Amino acid sequence: MAALELYSKFARVWIPDTTEVWRSAELTKDYKPGDPVLHLQLEDETGFEYKLDPKSIVLPPLRNPDILVGENDLTALSYLHEPAVLHNLRVRFTDSKLIYTYCGIILVAINPYESLSIYGSDIISAYSGQNMGDMDPHIFAVSEEAYKQMARDEKNQSIIVSGESGAGKTVSAKYAMRYFATVSGSSAEARVEEKVLASSPIMEAIGNAKTTRNDNSSRFGKYIEIGFDRNHHIIGANMRTYLLEKSRVVFQASEERNYHIFYQLCACAHLPEFEPLKLGSADDFPYTNQGRSPIIEGVNDLKEMEATRKAFSLLGITEAHQMGLFQILSAILHLGNVEVKERGSSSCGISDESGHLAVFCDLTEVSYESMAHWLCHKKLKTATEILNKPVTRLEATNGRDALAKHIYAKLFSWIVSQVNKALSTSSKPHSFIGVLDIYGFETFEVNSFEQFCINYANEKLQQQFNMHVFKLEQEEYMKEQIPWTLIDFYDNQPCINLIEAKMGLLDLLDEECTMPKGSDDSWAQKLYNTHLKKSSHFEKPRMSNKAFIILHFADKVEYQCDGFLEKNKDTVNEEQINVLKASKFDLLVELFQDEETPAAPSSTAPPGRAKLGRSTQSFREHKKSVGLQFRNSLHLLMDTLNATTPHYVRCIKPNDVKAPFMLDPHRAVQQLRACGVLETIRISSAGFPSRWTYQEFFSRYRVLMRQKDFLSDRKLTCQSVLERLVQNKDKYQFGKTKIFFRAGQVAYLEKLRADKLRAACINIQKTIRCWLARKKYLRIRQATITLQKYTRGHQARCLCKTLRRTRATVIFQKYTRMWAARRQFLRQRTAAVLIQRLLRGYTARLEYKRLVCERKALLIQRWVRGFLARWRFRRIKRAVVYLQCCVRRMLARRELKKLKIEARSVEHYKKLNFGMENKIMQLQRKLDEQHKENRELSEQTRQMESHSATELEKLHMQLKTLQEVEVESRQRGDLVTSLQEELELVRQELEKNKEMVAELNEKNTLLKSEKDEMNRLIQEQEQQIKGGFILFCFEHLQAQLNEERFRYQNLLTEHLKLEERYADLRSEKEAAELSKHDHNRADSGFSSSQSESIHSSVLTGSEVSSLEREVSDVSLLLKLQRRVAELEKEKMDLQSEMDTKEEQLELEQTKRVLGAQRDYEALKRQELESDNKKLKKDLQELRQSLSKGSGSKLASPGGQAYNVLLEQLNSTTEELEMRKEEVLILRSQLVNHEAFKHKVMCKLFLQYVSFYIFHKFVFTVLRSMFKSPTLDLHELNEDGELWMAYESLKETNRILVSQLQTQGQTHEKEVEGLRAELLQLRAELDQQQQMLSNSLELPHDARIQASLQHEISRLTQQNMDLLEQMGKQDKIIRKLKKHLKTYMKKFGEQSSPENMVGESGRTVSIVRKERDFQGMLEYRREDESKLFKILITELKPRGVAVNLVTGLPAYILFMCLRHADYASDDQRVSTLLNSSINTIKNVLKKRGDFETISFWLANTCRFLHCLRQYSGEEAYAKHNTPRQNEHCLTNFDLSEYRQVLSDLAIQIYQQLIRVIENILHPKIAPAMLEQETIQGVMGVKPTGMRKRTPSFNEEGSHSLESILKQLDVFYYTLLQHGNDTEVVRQVIKQQFYVICSVTLNNLLLRKDMCSWSKGLQIRYYSQLLQIKKKSQDDAEAICTMCTALTTEQIVKILRLYTPVNEFEERVSISFIKSVQTLLKDRKESSQLLMDAKIIFPVTFPFNPSPVALETIQIPSSLNLSFLTRV
Repeated sequence: MAALELYSKFARVWIPDTTEVWRSAELTKDYKPGDPVLHLQLEDETGFEYKLDPKSIVLPPLRNPDILVGENDLTALSYLHEPAVLHNLRVRFTDSKLIYTYCGIILVAINPYESLSIYGSDIISAYSGQNMGDMDPHIFAVSEEAYKQMARDEKNQSIIVSGESGAGKTVSAKYAMRYFATVSGSSAEARVEEKVLASSPIMEAIGNAKTTRNDNSSRFGKYIEIGFDRNHHIIGANMRTYLLEKSRVVFQASEERNYHIFYQLCACAHLPEFEPLKLGSADDFPYTNQGRSPIIEGVNDLKEMEATRKAFSLLGITEAHQMGLFQILSAILHLGNVEVKERGSSSCGISDESGHLAVFCDLTEVSYESMAHWLCHKKLKTATEILNKPVTRLEATNGRDALAKHIYAKLFSWIVSQVNKALSTSSKPHSFIGVLDIYGFETFEVNSFEQFCINYANEKLQQQFNMHVFKLEQEEYMKEQIPWTLIDFYDNQPCINLIEAKMGLLDLLDEECTMPKGSDDSWAQKLYNTHLKKSSHFEKPRMSNKAFIILHFADKVEYQCDGFLEKNKDTVNEEQINVLKASKFDLLVELFQDEETPAAPSSTAPPGRAKLGRSTQSFREHKKSVGLQFRNSLHLLMDTLNATTPHYVRCIKPNDVKAPFMLDPHRAVQQLRACGVLETIRISSAGFPSRWTYQEFFSRYRVLMRQKDFLSDRKLTCQSVLERLVQNKDKYQFGKTKIFFRAGQVAYLEKLRADKLRAACINIQKTIRCWLARKKYLRIRQATITLQKYTRGHQARCLCKTLRRTRATVIFQKYTRMWAARRQFLRQRTAAVLIQRLLRGYTARLEYKRLVCERKALLIQRWVRGFLARWRFRRIKRAVVYLQCCVRRMLARRELKKLKIEARSVEHYKKLNFGMENKIMQLQRKLDEQHKENRELSEQTRQMESHSATELEKLHMQLKTLQEVEVESRQRGDLVTSLQEELELVRQELEKNKEMVAELNEKNTLLKSEKDEMNRLIQEQEQQIKGGFILFCFEHLQAQLNEERFRYQNLLTEHLKLEERYADLRSEKEAAELSKHDHNRADSGFSSSQSESIHSSVLTGSEVSSLEREVSDVSLLLKLQRRVAELEKEKMDLQSEMDTKEEQLELEQTKRVLGAQRDYEALKRQELESDNKKLKKDLQELRQSLSKGSGSKLASPGGQAYNVLLEQLNSTTEELEMRKEEVLILRSQLVNHEAFKHKVMCKLFLQYVSFYIFHKFVFTVLRSMFKSPTLDLHELNEDGELWMAYESLKETNRILVSQLQTQGQTHEKEVEGLRAELLQLRAELDQQQQMLSNSLELPHDARIQASLQHEISRLTQQNMDLLEQMGKQDKIIRKLKKHLKTYMKKFGEQSSPENMVGESGRTVSIVRKERDFQGMLEYRREDESKLFKILITELKPRGVAVNLVTGLPAYILFMCLRHADYASDDQRVSTLLNSSINTIKNVLKKRGDFETISFWLANTCRFLHCLRQYSGEEAYAKHNTPRQNEHCLTNFDLSEYRQVLSDLAIQIYQQLIRVIENILHPKIAPAMLEQETIQGVMGVKPTGMRKRTPSFNEEGSHSLESILKQLDVFYYTLLQHGNDTEVVRQVIKQQFYVICSVTLNNLLLRKDMCSWSKGLQIRYYSQLLQIKKKSQDDAEAICTMCTALTTEQIVKILRLYTPVNEFEERVSISFIKSVQTLLKDRKESSQLLMDAKIIFPVTFPFNPSPVALETIQIPSSLNLSFLTRV
């Protein structure tokens, strides 16, 4: 396709821009030849017309498709030009945060100005052994490629790192050296790789400084040669330096610093050892304060000084030499403070008021007067005399600065020599890799001699680079048999000739330096006269006569001639050097030992031509100019580089403000032009830049092929398709294995592919849309029919419903009217009856009231009439009595008057006195009677009065009663109604009681359900508490144990490495001794394999002696093993303790459940009793209410209401009785529960009692037999048998009685203990109940927390008790072991040799009887080495695993060990074990294949299990049969050797894992990532990547099936050899960890694998690769799903995500930032890659063998006839 046809509508192009250099635009109209402008639309959717030059018609460059943006290799771009390169770098650097990019053979490294975690040991391991094109670009990939080519091709390599200041050259070179040091290691004791790395901080301190562009800028060039031996281990290094910037010592520009070492010294001035140097702050010295920026942000000079001193010490520079270095550096600082004062116009003097010159002289130990004199004078030599001439102040100052620079340069050279001396090696390196860290092309506003030399060096390097690129292109074309066409590339040889050829710039400069009056101006004129208008690369500025312009390959550079001669001469006053040489300071004198004649005096008198010629000859002979030295060293460097295979690293400085991940387009383009990247692009684009294999082309563009294009040969298919698609055959070429395309053809093919896919998509969309539309139409049609059907049915149903409703309405009206009429009739009838009833009742009540009133009136009348009659009678009676009294009083008065008259007469007195006494007596008597009568009458009166009062009160009471009766009669009218209401209330109460009973029943049910729920919750909480606590303890202890086990196994690994190293050294020593003994000169390249074979042959001849020597090595492990033994024992104790805790927790759980049930039952009983009381109370109230209403007719006994009420009361009484029964049942359950505890003891007691009764019954029967008269005692007592039986029976009875008594006592003690335990349990139960009652009052969370705290405290107390019990048990065990050893020793002493011989003889005599074998093997001592040789060294795992019993070697060794233990031969036991262990180690060292390692892992574990199984310990013996327990070891405790065997098993397991890793590692990435398991989904991207030549021959491609087959081989081999299932499980776990970690690491380091289709294929991180990546919800979904990945890994994969097709989209930066924001709170490791080399700690659980040792048969094929079965 023609290039013009690509400029069609929607094509995107690049147009120049002043701001962004290049800007993207899109064509809005097709371009036709002859159009003056291009109609474009910019990215901001603004229109733009791009004018074309009508003469040249240069169209703007086309933009690559989006799927090619961000490629790893710039040469993979379809359109190769400057804007495409810049855009690709910008996308990778700013968007994907990728700082490395390939550009053909160049690695472009952009300084990120930020610390990145991509240089760790895990990254180094990931790149180690990988091909360069397989992983993402990295400095480690270039280093690995160089290292592998050195190892494969046996050719020296070099890595050329260049770039301008601040681009990161030093860091890149440092990481490359770190990679070599890490990957190769060192074979010597001196650890050369550490010294190589230690040289970096030293060279940075003395050669790096802060500039305006970089905080750690290298101010010199260096080339480090890292030497390797034949095994590709680092053995030494050598460093060459170029063009140190000496002027920085005395001058720094603004915002710059001097070399770091000066500021580090000033930071240490306060330290005691630096006080003699008399230093201060950096601001006190002019040599360090000119830049006014003494501090670098983030850098601590004091710590840097510590690192520098540590590096000095590591390189072997002593403390004395270090202080000497610091003393000289301090002297330079003090020299800069020496002030020179002017004395006249042509002389000057030293003003040393501050004493700095004196300090300088003290530090350098030179004469103060001599130094002060020669700082202000110089020596002139003439033909006849020597003159001392004073100098001006300016010349003296310049001389002082020149001296300071010279001293520093000498010191720098001395340090470099010391570093080289420390890195040197006595042996010659077999090969080397050179790392060149040199300045890039520089151009400033003012360019001087330094920039001239730098750009000259870059011209030479660019020429070498162009030739190398051209050579690679030519080799590629020749390899693929492509017709070779000459590629035109830029040749900078003319520019180099201008500089270095005869009469070139350097020659003219040297010649001018030899002239007595040479100057910069005269040199400039010579340049103009010689090269102006004669060389196309030399120009003269228009406005200057002291400058010149050179057209370099990168740019034009204008150089100012001022200072060229002075810098080229490097003049120093000779006398000042002589003063320093006369110093007493040894180190200073050592610096100037090789100092020759001074460069040149300041001026020379020309005595004649001959003298001048001799002077010039002497100068050239003794002193070379700086330019000449630099040219010679550059030629030497180019010779070295041309003899090596170069690898290029171009460092780019992205911006001048040091902002992280910000790319300045102008600065980037300038550097890309200067470093040769664009030249590589131009050379590539001139030929065939895009190269595809036939398979890649077929996979990518199979969519463009028709059915008839498919041929049997894939190559012919591609050719036919390409000839059809591209008509111009010059646009492509067919090679042997690849198809070569011109620039732009891949984009054209991608356009065709995209169009085909787009057409296919449109066709698919059309078909799908048609299908969707028809489906929608059919769905609408079906829906319409369904709607019609349902509508019509609805209408029919509505009609039917209407008819039914009409009929129903009529019927409803009929019945409604009937109901209304009937209701009206019933209402009227009811009203009439009610009215009649009310009227009749009213009439009756009126009649009743009338009758009552009449009766009451009659009663009142009766009582009133009686009262009136009585009142009248009493009034009359009182009147009569009063009348009688009045009459009698009148008569008595008359009588009294008469008597008084009579008493006055004497005769009367006499008459009266006559018989007076008798009368008095009579009167007295009568008076007494009267008094008595009066009294009786008064008494009767009083009685009458009281009776009348009583009667009156009775009347009053009767009146009151009548009144009450009247009131009551008034209330009786409402009595019936009230009684009815009361009866209704009673009924309501009964209903309420029924409801209450129902509620009680419901509450009872709820309480039961709550009880069950509470029990369930309590059980769940107990299980949770128990499980959680035990799980927490177990996980914590397991984590600690795993950590200890991991550390211990790592220690074992280190110990194994030391053992291997010791064995290697010993083998080398033996080989050297052997070669010396044979007087044979060994070759210097004696390989390790040869030495290994010699060592093996030596061991074969003297295996027994070597094994005995290695016995001591095993004992070194015992101290390490004790710790593991303690840990294992602690694990067993903790396991048993956890079992005990589990049992106790179950018991306590049962107790708590029972306690909870008791509490619940008690609560239920209390509630039932309260309900019972309440019911009783209600019943009593009901009875009272009934008794009150008993007088009424309705509530009378026998009435209907009374009977109903009585039935309800009876039912309530029955319910109460049921409640009582429930209470009794609950109480009985509690009693039964307490009684259940004694059942076991009662049963035991009954057993003993029954046993005693039985024996008593037997004794009674026997006694009755003896007492029987018919029994013949003589027959029974024949031979005294009966008596003996009788005596034995008596003895048996006595024994039984004693046993019964003992058991009774024991039973009593147990009962007491159980009682105490019961009391304790009751106390605990009370405590639990109290806690439960307290916890029920708390909220739910607080209740759980309180229960947890209580449980933890209780378990802690139990743990303390158990620990005490364990301590007691341990003491008892140790005591019993001591007793056992004592008894065994006594038994051994008592057994005589005769008995032993007899026993052995008996053993030999029963050997033939198979059933009597003891499972032991006996052998002679002289057969010991033969046993190990046959059983271990020469045994083939395959034959044993197939034909014999699994673990047979382990069984044989253990049976031999049993015999040695049986014979109590400790020496044989020790020799057998140690020799077995060492022989197994030697076998695994010689034959490290998987099958052998698996076989000996199984046998070692079986041997270990046998030692455990037959150790006699209870923990292991419980798994044995009684016969196996008889075979336990009796004389020796081999627990320490068990630990040694366990360590050996760990070492074998680790070796097995390493072998598995080595087998799987090269298969994982091709099978998991590279293989296309789903054909057509992946679609190889049009990368066109130049894959480097692989380091080794390509093997067959690996697939997932191959990995599965390999895993099957591993699995079945492990099982076939009899490995334990747990060990096999751990091996499988380790295998899958290796597969997953390697896959993830490759995915994180391979941008081409992070795509949607790859996620579909691997199904491993498919969620992250396949999920949408646009919205915030997508980001949250990623954070939710990807929990196994770290934040850094997620962000890395998102940044690496690459679309494979145009239909995919890249992940936006905003989306990545949102994911980072969501994941910022995660606490996880910052490590990017997984550690694929980690080996999980392995455990070997005890696995007892069911095989009986006496049944094992030794096959004759093993040739072990010298073993005798015992």
